[in-house]
Amino acid sequence: MRFVGFDQSPLQRDWLSGFSLENDDKYTVFPGFCDVHVHFREPGFSYKETIRSGSMAAARGGYTAVCAMPNLNPVPDSLPHLNEELALIRDGASIAVYPYGALTVNEQGRELADMEALAPYVIAFSDDGRGVQDEDMMRRAMRTAKRLGKVVAAHCEDNRLLRGGYIHDGVYAAAHGHAGICSESEWGPIARDLRLVQETGCAYHVCHISCKESVDLIRRAKRAGVDVTCETAPHYLLLDENDLQEDGRFKMNPPLRSRADREALLEGLTDGTIDMIATDHAPHSAEEKSKGLAGSAFGIVGLETAFPLLYTRLVLRGVITLDRLIELLCAAPRARFGIQLGKDATVWDLSAERTVDPRDFLSMGKATPFEGNPVNGECVLTVFDGRAVYRH
Repeated sequence: MRFVGFDQSPLQRDWLSGFSLENDDKYTVFPGFCDVHVHFREPGFSYKETIRSGSMAAARGGYTAVCAMPNLNPVPDSLPHLNEELALIRDGASIAVYPYGALTVNEQGRELADMEALAPYVIAFSDDGRGVQDEDMMRRAMRTAKRLGKVVAAHCEDNRLLRGGYIHDGVYAAAHGHAGICSESEWGPIARDLRLVQETGCAYHVCHISCKESVDLIRRAKRAGVDVTCETAPHYLLLDENDLQEDGRFKMNPPLRSRADREALLEGLTDGTIDMIATDHAPHSAEEKSKGLAGSAFGIVGLETAFPLLYTRLVLRGVITLDRLIELLCAAPRARFGIQLGKDATVWDLSAERTVDPRDFLSMGKATPFEGNPVNGECVLTVFDGRAVYRH
């Protein structure tokens, strides 16, 4: 077996010998991947996904650690509310699932959540799914997070600029009569928050960036010494508005942007501006995704397709190296959010060729814009805490 990405890990290869793998010379072993942005929908929306099904899908995708966003019911804005989610995680998770705590009560942006009580039990704080609209509220949240030693992971979206849009405000929207979402609705709040980070000293992470202005702002902030990291998702790196179809599986928030935006994201990936790749795995029911671009819910699934798509479209085509991909999927997210790597590994047959077929997904969500795409790479084994949690 070939080992990639383990230089700085405590992995001892001998513990993998207990998992018999025939013809093991064709397999590649990576550290367990880490996704800092998933939606497992429990409590409150178990008809979309459960902790159990979501963690099984993650294991199949090679992930042994994920961070679950707080747009739930109840929102984890207090310790009693968080305890409901923690109980579900203890009962259903097959890998490490780290919950986010909300920044504000019910993610409404009007009153700070009980961050003090939540801090020992959450990985970071976020109002993901909603942007914090009020500058002073975000300032207070950042100061509190700084005092508690926690990262603020921001969903950057200015509601005043949305104007009923649901795809990118670009050529496809204009040609097909769709309401568009402008890029400034994303980069405007990022610019505001970067200024607040300089003021407060908070550790700041930008979720799912999608446009060239966001890359430029974060690049300049890093050069100025601002404590900022960011993520993008596979769909923003591999697709743009030219790939849109009149189908709900192409609808996500933020939306697929222009080709120039995608090219800027790829540049940010190669020059180190973008620190990590997260899936923003956001499952919905088939009915919720069946209403076209205008009527479908925002969100697609991605845990089971992320690595093979990125390996096929970026590594095999020479855009980035395999080592760099593993850094983006494992080392960087673990380092930023303080997630340790134990006896966690994922074993892949990189020579396997297949087609993305949502009918095979372990996730309850099936909506992916990559349906039918050919990919290289099949996960044959995922080990978490020394035990097999997925075997092909």
